Amino acid sequence: MKNEKMYTLKNGVEIPSVGFGTYKAADGKSAEVLKMAIDAGYRYFDTASFYETETYVAEAIESSGIPREEFFIASKLWKTEMGYENAKEAFERTLENLKTDYLDLYLIHWPLPEAGYADWKELDKETWRALEELYDSGRVRAVGLSNFLPHHIENLVSGCRIKPMVNQIEYHPGYSQEVTVRYCQDRGILVQAWSPIGRRRVLEEPLVLELSEKYGVSPARICLKFAQQRGIIPLPKASSVDRMKENLDLFSFELEEEDMWKLATMPQAGWSGEHPDRARVQI
Repeated sequence: MKNEKMYTLKNGVEIPSVGFGTYKAADGKSAEVLKMAIDAGYRYFDTASFYETETYVAEAIESSGIPREEFFIASKLWKTEMGYENAKEAFERTLENLKTDYLDLYLIHWPLPEAGYADWKELDKETWRALEELYDSGRVRAVGLSNFLPHHIENLVSGCRIKPMVNQIEYHPGYSQEVTVRYCQDRGILVQAWSPIGRRRVLEEPLVLELSEKYGVSPARICLKFAQQRGIIPLPKASSVDRMKENLDLFSFELEEEDMWKLATMPQAGWSGEHPDRARVQI
């Protein structure tokens, strides 16, 4: 089943409403899972230099026989690739890995290279300037951010020429980052959800299980619908074709408003332990 809906970024570029996350999607050092995702109907793939899956995405797309322009490919530059020159070099490596001459979306992966980094404001601006120039060149169709909170974004937009079009954050029941979501949506920045299903604990939460039974869908689809219904693009991953297809099918049911409120106010669960301004918490 293919995506039934597209979002339109502020620059007019269309983006599928569900993407396939590739973090740890090629742990077997092969492109097989990604080939399965294409067969299941995915055309939007989210990768990053840090994931080390760019070459596998390229292999899967090439072997599909489907034209490159039918895919939406997003990648990100890592913490060690920040800075004006570094970002441009990282972009070239990513294009080479993906065997393409353009990206549909390019993101800064994190706002700080490490917790407590004093000069992050200037570093972010330098990195963003490189993305602006890549965008101006036509080699990337849209540019954005990942894991940026409102104060990080404000630092950029106060002096940039091109406003961020996307912000990818951890988002799921039990960790929905409502302040960041509202900040972005109020400013026309499309929010994407990494880890949209959260950790195993989220799928075992009584509320999620209750709603799963109520709507006759899997707990995972309740989590994905929670994002999609908020106007957020979920980026799930799966290892079986059946689950892949199931994760794409988010338009055959609708969560009642009361249930959306319940999910949004669920006690914290499934947090990754990642926060852009702090050292990772081991959970």
